[in-house]
Amino acid sequence: MDDGQTVGWLGLGAMGTPMAVRQAAVGRVVVAFDPGAPAPAGVELVSSPAAVAQVADVLVLMVATPGQAESALFGADGAAGELRPPARVVVLSTLGPAWVRDLADRLPAGVVVVDAPVSGGVVRAAAGTLLIMAAGVSGRDREFLAVLGEVVDVGDRPGQGQSMKMVNQVLCGVHIAAAAEALAVAQALGIEPGFALDTIRRGAGASFMLDDRGPRMVAGPDGQVRSAMSLFVKDLQLVLDEAGAAHLPTPVVQAALGQFAAAAAAGLGGHDDAELFDHVRPGGAGGRGGTL
Repeated sequence: MDDGQTVGWLGLGAMGTPMAVRQAAVGRVVVAFDPGAPAPAGVELVSSPAAVAQVADVLVLMVATPGQAESALFGADGAAGELRPPARVVVLSTLGPAWVRDLADRLPAGVVVVDAPVSGGVVRAAAGTLLIMAAGVSGRDREFLAVLGEVVDVGDRPGQGQSMKMVNQVLCGVHIAAAAEALAVAQALGIEPGFALDTIRRGAGASFMLDDRGPRMVAGPDGQVRSAMSLFVKDLQLVLDEAGAAHLPTPVVQAALGQFAAAAAAGLGGHDDAELFDHVRPGGAGGRGGTL
């Protein structure tokens, strides 16, 4: 599928790395920057975001926070100043509708923003089966994104993809918090959490997040960070900001955010979000077990 496009990649985290590798695997040249990250298979690392942008036909943002995106694009050696039309900036990160709308006005004239946040986690990133909520995609953009998963058109303006991702993150964050709390309730009632998980995932209480996070909650930390706790602090705060601007009360989101924020404040911000169970269950990290 080598279509002559050079892909610039900013952000080689747990999801960004397998996604960049998939682009390289179909024959595209992929040049990346991420301080301290090892070079993935088929991906060339360069010295700065500016060096990435100098050669990129498509510049991908797969960073964790708006602050990181600001630094990568507009900081010292930032990418934005090196972009020239017809380059496109493809935003795969969750950065919020307002930030992405503003981005379109801050880039050089003629540089297009493709707002295409993703959902599905590390396993689906590696398999190329992510959900991609895309706004403002052309045919060429669609071919590029299809390597990563299913592309759903959600609008034609930057920010609309982020808005749909906010809807997605309401459910993701609430479901993780609810899964952790449900397993904590099981333990408090004397039910072994693994037995509870195997039982309830067969019924109406099942969800993608329960299936994905539940086994990791029960097994306990393994040192791998597939999705950091702090990301849901950021994402759910973005949801609250957007909902607040629309004068919509969201008490369930607020409660879930409180759980993630408390875990982060307890030192778990950089830990995998499945460790939320260790924060809320009886006895904390020392209280695993049950009687059934």
